Amino acid sequence: MITYKWLSGKPTLFKSFTGLEVPEFNQIYDKVHSNYDAYEQKRLDREDRKRKVGAGHPFKLPLQERLLMFFVYYRLYIISALAGVLFGIDQSNAVKDIHMLEPLVNEILPTPKKMHDRVRKLRTMEELKQMFPELKAFTDATEQEIPRPKNKKKRKTHYSGKSKRHTVKTQMTVNSKGLIVHKSLHVSGRMHDFRLFRRSHPHLPPDVEEEFDSGYEGVKDAFPKLMCRLPFKRKGPGRGKRGEKGEDLSAEQKAFNRKLASERVVVEHTNSRVKKFQIWGGEFRNRLRHYDVATDIVSGIVNFRVLGTLTI
Repeated sequence: MITYKWLSGKPTLFKSFTGLEVPEFNQIYDKVHSNYDAYEQKRLDREDRKRKVGAGHPFKLPLQERLLMFFVYYRLYIISALAGVLFGIDQSNAVKDIHMLEPLVNEILPTPKKMHDRVRKLRTMEELKQMFPELKAFTDATEQEIPRPKNKKKRKTHYSGKSKRHTVKTQMTVNSKGLIVHKSLHVSGRMHDFRLFRRSHPHLPPDVEEEFDSGYEGVKDAFPKLMCRLPFKRKGPGRGKRGEKGEDLSAEQKAFNRKLASERVVVEHTNSRVKKFQIWGGEFRNRLRHYDVATDIVSGIVNFRVLGTLTI
């Protein structure tokens, strides 16, 4: 059976199981513990509750063990039955414990929504450079596989021709340090990146330059006031001329593309970091109405590790 005392004595294993260093977990636990009583009182003291506050069976695991199970579940995305076995509780209790902690963990983590709210309140150049050290932001979309939908319409709308599977898509915008300052709600995997940006784009200060990949072609025309950069694309021969070679890029254009790609690698690294949490990296088995909560929490964990603190 996994316990905090045992796992914290093995730092390498602890990070592999949770995605956090032991001191990072302790910092989150201290914040969760200090907010827990108020959170529980608010959760239990509701109008539709039929029993008195305090009635019912107590939790079988202490808060620290439940929080540990929470991060193990998010990192490894094990089935709830296995989570119960690993922590010595029933499957139903494991599911309940994880879902009950989600709102509290989401509340204390520096989620993209909190970061975006902070970005919109920036006023001075000093504050701006603190949030965007190079006055640059990098936007990209990422897909995640989902089980084949039973609904025929959803099977069509969620099928991604690029990934050759049914997916959902999320867009992220990060700064040069990999801090996620904006994350869109998920959409069907069939939606084009540029269309997603038109639907849900970050509100950045005008002095911040936003960099894109070729999937966002057309953004300059749609957002003429947006300061942005996109890679050059080789002009193709057009329809009906398959096999013919398009117009090559100039040396200057190729150099520009290489430099842009080297700068945009930070958003690729961020995509990799969030995907290490298998609840976002593997096939998403939960209901899609739960998807944005899960990705908010993962983004908040990544932001916490970038910032080194829970205080924004």
